[in-house]
Amino acid sequence: MSTNTIDTAEIAKFEAMAAEWWDLEGKFKPLHMMNPVRLDYATRQIAAEFDRDLTAAAPFAGLRILDIGCGGGLLCEPMARLGATIVGVDAAPRNIPVARIHAEQSGLVIDYRVGTAEDMAAAGEQFDVVLNMEVVEHVADPQGYLTACQQLLKPGGLHLCSTINRNPKSFAMAIVGAEWVMRWLPKGTHDWDKFITPEELFALLENAGLTPVDRKGYVFDMLRFNWSISAKDLSVNYVTAAVKR
Repeated sequence: MSTNTIDTAEIAKFEAMAAEWWDLEGKFKPLHMMNPVRLDYATRQIAAEFDRDLTAAAPFAGLRILDIGCGGGLLCEPMARLGATIVGVDAAPRNIPVARIHAEQSGLVIDYRVGTAEDMAAAGEQFDVVLNMEVVEHVADPQGYLTACQQLLKPGGLHLCSTINRNPKSFAMAIVGAEWVMRWLPKGTHDWDKFITPEELFALLENAGLTPVDRKGYVFDMLRFNWSISAKDLSVNYVTAAVKR
């Protein structure tokens, strides 16, 4: 396992965009558009795994959740509102003050830190859930990174990981479409060679000591201009669930 899976060039990309995390029309507009389906999948998987009622006032009370690569806190804040004890960690230092200020303005208590999965694993941190969303395609050593994520889970813990498939369609949609044509993201945000197929991700998860239990696709409808979850179409964006037995 690599002691440090950070890719400094990738961190620099997101540092440059840090101030725009909560701008709905800014560089993170695609993530804001996708966030409802990310949140829907995550909350349903957590509720099912830990037998929680999502209609309750604080369904995730008592659960300790880690959001690795938390950015400005787009997933941390909803999890805090659902009652979870949430820790948000990001390797890009400029992201954390943005996340802290927005949480304070929203009246939420969230433990935001600058750091890495490896740092936290070495410190012996343990969580019921690790959220690992749109991060694995930006690290230098995916296997080492996922192994650190596994070490951060309690036995019976849940790991949710989303990323981008690697095929001609994903190049057309995630790079040509999102970066070159629509200009939703700065050119160079993604590196197609670092995209990971679902089969490759399942193998990486298993090698890290996790048991994959589910995978779904996030599908963008250009006509309706919205995202939905698909059980069949994992051709571009997709998400996986795995447990630590």
